[in-house]
Amino acid sequence: MAIQLQQVSYTYADRSLWRQTALHDINLNIAKGSMVGIAGATGSGKSTLLQLFNGILKPSQGTVKVLDVTIQAGEKAPRLLPLRRRVGLVFQFPEQQMFEETVEKDLIFGPLNFGMSPEEAKMRARQAMTDMGLDLALLERNPFRLSGGQMRKAAIASVLAMDPEIIVLDEPTATLDPLSRAELIGLLERLCREQGRTIVIVTHRMDELLPYADQWALLKEGRMAFQGSGQELAADPDILESCGLSVPHSLRYWNAVARRFGLEGEKPCLTAESLAERIALLQAEGMRDRHE
Repeated sequence: MAIQLQQVSYTYADRSLWRQTALHDINLNIAKGSMVGIAGATGSGKSTLLQLFNGILKPSQGTVKVLDVTIQAGEKAPRLLPLRRRVGLVFQFPEQQMFEETVEKDLIFGPLNFGMSPEEAKMRARQAMTDMGLDLALLERNPFRLSGGQMRKAAIASVLAMDPEIIVLDEPTATLDPLSRAELIGLLERLCREQGRTIVIVTHRMDELLPYADQWALLKEGRMAFQGSGQELAADPDILESCGLSVPHSLRYWNAVARRFGLEGEKPCLTAESLAERIALLQAEGMRDRHE
C-alpha cells in the first residue's frame, strides 16, 4: 500500500478551549500506482486528511503509514524530510508555492534542498516541464507572468521535479477553464498509468475525475462515508447527496440510459464519448431488431 490510515483522528488546538476534531476514526487504504479521488462538502476534513499524508500534520489518535514510514499518535515522529521528498503536496492555489524570479529557479529549489547537484536539479526541472506539457522556454519566465493554466502546471512540475512516488493535489483544477481542466486531468492520469505514480486528488468537480479514478473516498463531517470504486459509487449515487455533493452529470446521464435500456449492473460509461458510443450501439441494435 502507498498510504494506510488506521483509526485516525485529528483534533486542532487539542489542549485549548478552541479544540475541534476535524477527523474521526478514519480508516483508508490507497494502493500504489492508483489514482484516487477524495470528495466531501466544505468543512468535511479533506484538506486536513491530505496534510497527514506527508507529515505536515500528525494524528491525534491512530496510525498513519505512508510507504515505509509509520507515524503513530503519541509517539515521537520519525525523520520526515525524506518522506516529504517522496510525497509531493500541491496546494489549491499555485501562487502559494511559487516564489522565485523564474520558473526554473522555482523548479530546482526543492531538488537542491534535497541534495541533488545543480546539473541533476536542472535535468529534473526540464523533465518535469516536459511531463506537464510545458514549453521549456517558460523556464526563463517569471512564474507570476504565466497564464492560470501554465502556473498550475508549473506548480505541479515543481513537485514533480523532486521525483515523488506519491503526488497529492488539493483542487488542482480550481479556477481553470473546462479545456484546461480536462487537459490537466489527462496529464495526471498519464503520470499515474505510464510512470506508476500514486495520484491523490481532492476535488469538488467529480465529473472530470470520475471516469479515471480507481478509487473514491467520501468524507462527511470528518468521517469516512464511502470508500470504493467509481463503479460502486455509480451504483449508489444517493451517498453523494447525503454527503452534500451533487451527483455528477455523467452519472445522471448514465443512470437515465441504464434505466431506459435495462442496463443496471453493467459497467457505467462515465465520459461523454463512451456514453455516446454506447447509446449509438444500443440504437443500432434496436434498428437491427426491428428489421429482423
